[in-house]
Amino acid sequence: MDTDLSLLNTVGVGDLVLLDPLTEDTLLKNLEERFRHKEIYTYIGNVVVSVNPYQQLPIYSEETVEQYKNCNFFAVKPHIYAIADDAYHSLRDQDKDQCILITGESGAGKTEASKLVMSYVAAVCGKGEQVNRVKEQLLQSNPVLEAFGNAKTIRNDNSSRFGKYMDIEFDFKGDPLGGVISNYLLEKSRVVHHVKGERNFHIFYQLLSGGSDQLLKQLKLQRDCSFYGYLKKEASSLQGRDDAANFRAVQDAMKAIGFSSAEVSAVLEVTAVVLKLGNVQLSEQFQASGAESCGIQNEQVLREISQLIKLDDTILEQALCSRTVETHQEKVVTTLSVSQGYYVRDALAKNIYNRLFNWLVNRINESIKVNTTGHKKVMGVLDIYGFEILQNNSFEQFIINYCNEKLQQIFILLTLKEEQEEYIREGIAWTPVDFFDNSIICNLIEDSKGGILAMLDEECLRPGEVNEATFLDKLNQVFKKHKRYESRVTQNAQHIMDASLSANSFRIHHYAGKVTYNVTGFIEKNNDLLYRNLSQAMWKAKHELLHTLFPEGDPEKASLKRPPTAGFQFKASVNTLMKNLYSKNPNYIRCIKPNDTKAPAVFTDELVRAQVRYLGLLENVRVRRAGYAYRQCYEPCLERYKMLCTETWPHWKGSARDGVQTLLSSLPIDSKELAYGHTKIFIRTPALLFDLEDRRQQRVQDLAALIQAIYRAWKCRMHYQKMRKSQILISAWFRGKAQKKKYSKMKISALLIQAYVRGWKSRRLLRELKEQKRRTQAATVISAYWKGYQTRKEYKKYFRSGASARIATFIYQSLGQKFLLALKNNLPSMTVTDHTWPPAPYRFFTDANQELKKIFHHWRCKKYRDQLPPQRKAALQDKLCASELFRDKKSLYTKSLPQPFRGEYLGLKENPKYRKLQSTADGKLVMADNVRKVNRGDGKASPKLFLLTKSHVILADPKAAQPKTVITLGDIDSVSVSHYSDGFFVLHLKESSTASTKGDFLLISDHLIELVTRLHQTLLETTKQKLKLQVTDEFLVKFKQGSITVKVTETAEKQGTAAPIVRKKGSRRMEVLVH
Repeated sequence: MDTDLSLLNTVGVGDLVLLDPLTEDTLLKNLEERFRHKEIYTYIGNVVVSVNPYQQLPIYSEETVEQYKNCNFFAVKPHIYAIADDAYHSLRDQDKDQCILITGESGAGKTEASKLVMSYVAAVCGKGEQVNRVKEQLLQSNPVLEAFGNAKTIRNDNSSRFGKYMDIEFDFKGDPLGGVISNYLLEKSRVVHHVKGERNFHIFYQLLSGGSDQLLKQLKLQRDCSFYGYLKKEASSLQGRDDAANFRAVQDAMKAIGFSSAEVSAVLEVTAVVLKLGNVQLSEQFQASGAESCGIQNEQVLREISQLIKLDDTILEQALCSRTVETHQEKVVTTLSVSQGYYVRDALAKNIYNRLFNWLVNRINESIKVNTTGHKKVMGVLDIYGFEILQNNSFEQFIINYCNEKLQQIFILLTLKEEQEEYIREGIAWTPVDFFDNSIICNLIEDSKGGILAMLDEECLRPGEVNEATFLDKLNQVFKKHKRYESRVTQNAQHIMDASLSANSFRIHHYAGKVTYNVTGFIEKNNDLLYRNLSQAMWKAKHELLHTLFPEGDPEKASLKRPPTAGFQFKASVNTLMKNLYSKNPNYIRCIKPNDTKAPAVFTDELVRAQVRYLGLLENVRVRRAGYAYRQCYEPCLERYKMLCTETWPHWKGSARDGVQTLLSSLPIDSKELAYGHTKIFIRTPALLFDLEDRRQQRVQDLAALIQAIYRAWKCRMHYQKMRKSQILISAWFRGKAQKKKYSKMKISALLIQAYVRGWKSRRLLRELKEQKRRTQAATVISAYWKGYQTRKEYKKYFRSGASARIATFIYQSLGQKFLLALKNNLPSMTVTDHTWPPAPYRFFTDANQELKKIFHHWRCKKYRDQLPPQRKAALQDKLCASELFRDKKSLYTKSLPQPFRGEYLGLKENPKYRKLQSTADGKLVMADNVRKVNRGDGKASPKLFLLTKSHVILADPKAAQPKTVITLGDIDSVSVSHYSDGFFVLHLKESSTASTKGDFLLISDHLIELVTRLHQTLLETTKQKLKLQVTDEFLVKFKQGSITVKVTETAEKQGTAAPIVRKKGSRRMEVLVH
């Protein structure tokens, strides 16, 4: 046993090879003790024993994955991740194909173990888009196969009712490329029958719970599970499982694998057909000859099934109620009784579901298969039923236990082979191991000439009346002296009385115990026949998937050859599986169910004891312990135990092998208990290993005490040194502080004395300077008076000639200076609307004061303009232009001052109706407004859309949103408006204009000021000419017939509306009434 002794530091014994003493009771006690402490994994060498905890444990996190990634198999606690990591790295680094065999009875956690293995491998292998896609497809195959192949049993809520072997293929880097799935012996009988307290396959309940109303209507299903006979008309809910959510997960998984929507629909339709077949009821009928026959009682169900599979319902009814027997010469049609009809119905349902499941496996294989032809590495994961001993064991238990016999055989042989190879590799003499060879049991079952399966096939093919009694008689005759076979007949021959063995049963002594099989149903289940007319009817169906499931129904491919039996097929599959496993390096996971109630922390001794026997765990440990129970490489052994010898402690300078020999030679150990291999040390008994561990533990305690003593001494020295350094530091700091304080006092005293001396000197100097200043000032005054006297005396004769002008000029200058200084301090605010201004103090300053007011206002306005944003400047520019055109000319101008110029009053961008008008403007729109055009004949006004662009004036119809009149700006001659506050204006056109054929345009606008202003600006910008604007109450208008006079008159009476009213006064005059 090659292990790290960290296994000894766990609860109980982490590796059963090291269990001492080794008995069935001590093995069970060790498993229970570890189970109580939630240590559910235990090793037997490189075999993992897993006890189902029936609860979620925090041992599968990402941190745990990292802990077991690239680790030594025995360097950490026993875990399923360890065997998965060991298998993956052996495959990747040593180029050895691997297989992981997961066995155990239903409810032991085999399916969860396979999921954990696959999820761990997916987590540690490479990354990348293609790799992630392959990993996702491999992982997503589990939900699909679980839905169609798993069911609730009395022992397990998610029991796999089929065996599964998956080969995962990797490239040279260890990245997954794809895989192949093989399935074994689906329990198809569950489709039509299951015992009370169990459920049918999950997919039926998931479809009814999670399917949408539209889907169920399409499949002609009802949501109530109790409506269907194959579901036993029982409640469908299962505690802890959400069928609706699982159905959505299955749909997502099928999509991720690569199923098309048509394929998913086809699978669900076939599933619905199987479900509805259970509701087909038959009624008893009699033919004219008096022979018994049957007919369909509920034709509606038959019709719905026929619609789903696209088959004539008469063909389906004939296939269910009659049988066609074909020979080389003739074809005979016989009617079926009611019981035979139900048998045919159930046989069809089982075959459809079994073939659908096989199709699903093949379809998944198509998606995950490897397309490359290069060298590939393979890891196989086998999840298959464990050994079964039930109250009533039938054909299914017989072949399941046969498969487990084969797995036990390969397990023992490969284990012995691995042990022998290691002994030879290390140069240790191999001692033959006594163990039970179960090949005698395998031959009893599978021998091609005289085995039970061969005789069962022979009995099925024998002409004449065939039943289980003749089969059992043949077994009793052939195996009457076989040590592993017994029946009532063989016991009677030996004068043995055993009431537990009935007359229609036989018993086989398997490696795991005696199992009694009831032969009732063996012939029928082994034949597994489907009447030919049923296959032909299914082949005739227009349903594409169902049609492909029954290729033998094709009349052109019809064969009278009998199909192979179920036993023959299963035997061939097992032999293929064994060859596959022999070609790979095996890794084993043995799953154990601790109790029948699926309750956490409950360990049933008798149940676990039976499983330990079934799994052959004790035999496994004995094989592993044969010869030397413990082995370890020299380097880690020397590193662990070198403190037990003074020569190897603390450092050994020679080779590790010599160091281990020196170390063990210094201890009182019998040399027969040891063997030195090329790279490992072998120890015969676990007792010696535990003795070494005890010695090491004691030595570690002694060394720990020594280390503690040395550490305490070092700690005391360090504490003393720190205290001494602290005392020196405190003393130095105190002395420094005292000297600093003394220096500070001396410095303050010196500064005070210096300040007093400097003050005395400064005051003396100040007195001297003041005295000097007084003398200088006195001399200056005397000198000034003297100079003044001399000057006055010199110019006295000239003074009176220009004195008055000079005095007046001086006075004016003084008053002007005073006026300007006073104005500087009393300037008004910077608000442009503030017209206050200080009055002139003297009349002769009036003109100057007004000029200064005007200059200040202009400067203030310039400052205001400079701080305006560009949009505001443009708006004020428009208002200024309007002011130049209409101020003091038209009464409407004053009302337009507070109104901002918007330009666009129609909402061309928001209104899709005006989209064409917007495209006509072509991004050059200046203004858009609603106007009223005055009819030249009767004076009535009609609404129009007025659009001003950079080059044209457009009048459009508001209803059709289509341009009616387009006037080029160069064709506009002038515009006439009145003095009043109305919106009436005339657009005069040049005689050369093409638009002037009908004359000038009389228009009314609610935004006249803005419209004329923007027309003026646009015309000036485009033609460099100002708009001719006439503001008058009477003007001449040119019409097609000639010119007429238009007179605008203001009236105080309102004529029902505020708009101007236009009246025709004869043929040459028109009057406009405004308010």
